[in-house]
Amino acid sequence: MSIAQQAENILARVQAAGAQGDLIIDRGDALSLKAQDGELEEHKVTSSQIFGLRVIKDDRVGTAYSEAADDEALSSLVEQALVNASYAAPEIHEKILSNSSELSTDDKLLCPEEQIAIEQKIDLVLKLEAELKAKDKVKNVPYNGLQDGTGERHIYSTAGLHAVSKSRMCSAFAYALIEDGEKNAMEGVGQAARLFAGIDPDRLIEEAYRNTIDILEGSTVASAHYDVIFDEETQPSVFGVFSMMFSGKSAKDGVNPMRDKLGQMIADPRLTVFDQPENTDGFGYSLFDDEGTPAEKLALISDGTLSTLIHNSMTAAHFDTRTTGHATRGPRSTLGVGLHQPEIAPGDATENELHAGKYLELTDLTGLHSGANPISGDFSFGASGYLCKDGERIQPVRGITVAGNFYEMLKKIQLIGDTQHWNWQRSSLMPSIRFADVAISG
Repeated sequence: MSIAQQAENILARVQAAGAQGDLIIDRGDALSLKAQDGELEEHKVTSSQIFGLRVIKDDRVGTAYSEAADDEALSSLVEQALVNASYAAPEIHEKILSNSSELSTDDKLLCPEEQIAIEQKIDLVLKLEAELKAKDKVKNVPYNGLQDGTGERHIYSTAGLHAVSKSRMCSAFAYALIEDGEKNAMEGVGQAARLFAGIDPDRLIEEAYRNTIDILEGSTVASAHYDVIFDEETQPSVFGVFSMMFSGKSAKDGVNPMRDKLGQMIADPRLTVFDQPENTDGFGYSLFDDEGTPAEKLALISDGTLSTLIHNSMTAAHFDTRTTGHATRGPRSTLGVGLHQPEIAPGDATENELHAGKYLELTDLTGLHSGANPISGDFSFGASGYLCKDGERIQPVRGITVAGNFYEMLKKIQLIGDTQHWNWQRSSLMPSIRFADVAISG
């Protein structure tokens, strides 16, 4: 039975029960390779398929999922979702959208085919471990590997919607453990590309080694307030921890501190933040959200002013506005909201201006989630990086704590760089931002 026939079968049963519904079908194939001590430690090939059903009957919502695709399992899927709905509290704003669109991503662009022998992929992983381990002072390469997979999502609804997306991603990573006397350090790096051919093992090895050897001699700095630049990996992580500030769902639930600040200045007027799902260079590209609503570029903060929150159809109905195409739902989860691909507009500061004088460049943060309160904005993270002067690293720094309030920090931007950078996962595109007066404890 084809996917279309399975979906038709499931949704017909939903309608026969007097309900409406939508169905997510996720399929994937993945290869995972890891090396240890010069041998292949892991060679895992997996395939998966899962059905996730949401039904709405009498304003009550129920969900259920199944990893089996036989007729009995799919019948049970519908029955379980309906039973779960019968026990749910009414939610008058959650509806199945009246959307009968046919949407499909470009497979040639997002899921290109490539004929690469498995031996080449194994050789790359063995090379990562062997050549990194052979470098001076490297004791071990505890984490390394290659992952290559495709993912496919179909969304169907009783309104006639069929949206399908398919994508491919190949990634590689390596971490080096270096010991020198009583000192030790472990750092790493990753790469991501659509195709295996886009992975550069030599650059990955060199960057992993350089990241680790450079931080080995790190020590604390005097406790004080510093100008801080988060690097291209840590800055998206910090913004991601506080992304709830844009959530229409958290606003509906009464826990979003920005709920009543639409149209107000909440950041430095030079800061403009988008969600940009239409950029196909990133792996957060989305043609549509998980309700099948087309996704498009959306300004979240415009010149320091909070422009909008992100909404699915339920939160939009609650606030009497329109969905922004940011619905999230997995086969096992309920309806939520989430960003696709955050982007910060470039500023006007040149590299020389951005890196003038003394500042801290932070390259690693620990305790991101446990050390952050998205409601208050307060945070306290363990950190490491470099004390810099005029663009030169003059001292590696370890064992410090960076603390403050993220929402206040947005108002203390000193400079925004004129060049955007992807993080290695290619999920966020941002220029470097120099924040002033950040508390550092040594």
